[in-house]
Amino acid sequence: VQLVESGGGLVQAGASLRLSCVDFGRTFSSYVMGWFRQAPGKEREFVAVINWTGNTKYYADSVKGRFTISRDNAKNTMYLQMSGLKPEDTAVYYCAATSEANGSRWYTKSAYDYWGQGTQVTVSS
Repeated sequence: VQLVESGGGLVQAGASLRLSCVDFGRTFSSYVMGWFRQAPGKEREFVAVINWTGNTKYYADSVKGRFTISRDNAKNTMYLQMSGLKPEDTAVYYCAATSEANGSRWYTKSAYDYWGQGTQVTVSS
């Protein structure tokens, strides 16, 4: 698994962005995929997760209704569509992959085996 994020940038409040995470390995569909974010001086926090087939998704309360996670296993790619962005969404966004089958652990950083390098999202007010 080799994860590479893209799509970050500087936007104004209320704007939209779509992040992508490409897995350059060959086992993408075998992993549950998640998005986390880390703001300066804060812990890395869970944002969203999607299961192997894409039919189960969970979101942090702070992004529910504004962000949508999806995946295309044929393209080895996961997405995070972000709309209604707020200044408090400013962070480095990371994608991650886990082989953990216990869904109750998908919200925790320690469950993830592989991480991307991150992409910066900055939302100005």
